[in-house]
Amino acid sequence: MFDKMTLQVLANHARAAAENMAHTLHRTAHSAFVKETQDFTVMLMDRSGDTFAVPMELGATWYPGLTYGRAIDMVDDYRPGDVAFTNDPYSGHVATHAPDTHLWKPVFADDEIVAWTGGHIHNTDMGGAVPASLSRSLTEIHQEGLRFPPMKLVREGVFDEQIMKIMSTNVRKPALNIGDIKALVGALNTGERKVHAMIDRFGKQGFVSGVAALMSQAEAQARAILTEIPDGEYVFADYADEDSDEANPCRLKLTLTIRGDEAILDFTGSDPQLASSLNVPSGGDPRHTMLLVGVYYVLYTLNPRILLNTGLTRPFTCIAPEGTVLNPVAPAAVGMRSLTCARLRSVIFGAFVQAIPDRMPAAPAGNNCIVNVMTRDERSQRTVIAAVNPVVGGGGGMPHRDGTNGSGADAAYLKNTPIEITETEVPVEFVKYGLARDTGGAGRWRGGLATEMAFRVFTPDSRITARNRDRSFFRPWGTDGGRAAGLADMVVNPDTPDARRMGSKDTAILQPGDVLEVRSAGGGGRGNPAEREPWRVARDVARGYVSPEAAERDYGVILRDGEVDEAATEAARAAMPAPSAAFFHYGPERESYEARWTDEAYDRLTEILGSLPIHWRFFTKTEIFRRIEGSGAVAVDAAFEATCARFPELPRPQGFAEAAE
Repeated sequence: MFDKMTLQVLANHARAAAENMAHTLHRTAHSAFVKETQDFTVMLMDRSGDTFAVPMELGATWYPGLTYGRAIDMVDDYRPGDVAFTNDPYSGHVATHAPDTHLWKPVFADDEIVAWTGGHIHNTDMGGAVPASLSRSLTEIHQEGLRFPPMKLVREGVFDEQIMKIMSTNVRKPALNIGDIKALVGALNTGERKVHAMIDRFGKQGFVSGVAALMSQAEAQARAILTEIPDGEYVFADYADEDSDEANPCRLKLTLTIRGDEAILDFTGSDPQLASSLNVPSGGDPRHTMLLVGVYYVLYTLNPRILLNTGLTRPFTCIAPEGTVLNPVAPAAVGMRSLTCARLRSVIFGAFVQAIPDRMPAAPAGNNCIVNVMTRDERSQRTVIAAVNPVVGGGGGMPHRDGTNGSGADAAYLKNTPIEITETEVPVEFVKYGLARDTGGAGRWRGGLATEMAFRVFTPDSRITARNRDRSFFRPWGTDGGRAAGLADMVVNPDTPDARRMGSKDTAILQPGDVLEVRSAGGGGRGNPAEREPWRVARDVARGYVSPEAAERDYGVILRDGEVDEAATEAARAAMPAPSAAFFHYGPERESYEARWTDEAYDRLTEILGSLPIHWRFFTKTEIFRRIEGSGAVAVDAAFEATCARFPELPRPQGFAEAAE
């Protein structure tokens, strides 16, 4: 049995080992997306494949509760020096889209596996229909690139050259893929050495039992947090702008039930699986890490000392019905699952903010747009494909301060690449990169500002993918009197007669001289804007965060030559409308949308769709949207009846067969 002090020493060793793994990968990776943006993970796992240590200084922060167990079991006869891998979202449900290549390595002691080292790198490209492999427009997994089910990549220290040859033949930039994979193998080797060092210090049995104790401690910490949250049922829904190209919104709905030290997250009422790549392949795992990422952020916010390992997932149970956007069946496309996961985090935050309003922020931007460019470099006469930069929005207004500018809470792990490095590696010219004025939601605590970026290309048919484009219609919401944030946007050749606004489209083809401008959403505001101190508003105006017009319109603050006019401000604030009693402010777009698509209507829609065979659901949703007139459940029923009449092959749930006859 470990005493508290010895257990903390082991936790420190494990965390340091994970940090060492991350530094090894970071320093030896080849692609900018791994070595600069840091879209990678590394971890230490117990003998069953559950994560017990992750780094916090480098890499993505999505996976502290990830388990490799199902994927590990799909490979036989592990030996020292072996490394297995997969990037198939439907094999073992470790990888969640094809560019994420996961590797794991057994750690032996006395001929027994006592732990695993593992992690993933986001490959710049895995082949498929579009450069960088990801676009909302893709409709099945086969379009999203080369997939490998769990198999051995390294056998007793020797790479399988046949596998490497297959990958090199099918991807657009093989040197980047192979280089990043070998860097990750180096990180796994670093982790293996660190585990052996822990075994030398604590003994094999001490190490194994200590790891189990770390899991139990994280579980206890998570349960302690839940006991401080009032018991109850908290319901929240949010939307992705489009469920496919130029189509209808996609709703995610959560019923969060907290009872003592346990919580159930029931996603019943969310959209059916989509004919686009926004699906999240959870495999029905009630504790799948993708379903719980928002929970990790909440737990860490409420207790920054919580141990980040799989133990903290034990008090939570997720319900994601099969055939829905959060639990699709093959061959549904899943490449853009990160867009849906961003909205999923917003939904989780919206439920928890109702439970503990004094401790939670307003909505973060919720769209971490990652821009990839495929173009020709005339300097080297070669084709270049690279991630240019993530365009991440602001954080929501906090209970005690403004939201973070340009680094929105749930996507803050994505690092920006310095412009100088990008322009050296990619033949583009940046014309703008910074914070966008007037994009943070107004509030006692202002939402964080959006990021905006614009660059020019120089060669014909330069292909752009800007994955996770969203929040161009549904704004990040404000809370407790705070206002919703500014919308995202993407424009080709802005401020010219040829300007083309792209909405939520995530692909574009540019010609020489064309400029692409991308802007994220801001963060929602928190608290009544009229209660924000005038000097803070004046400072925001001086810094370029807020325009003088917005200062007067949103905050009732009148400035004369940069100074607050106290008398005019007092009069302006007295004339401002009384704040709404509603806790959430969604913005006019969502309010208009939900005037037709009420909760009752959408719940009826998902009830009908859930009763249909999976392959009919998305088609039927689209047809109902096309036919609906009016609002409410009755209008949905009428639209469905009209759809059944038009398509007699459509199976009719009980209650509609007689009406159709």
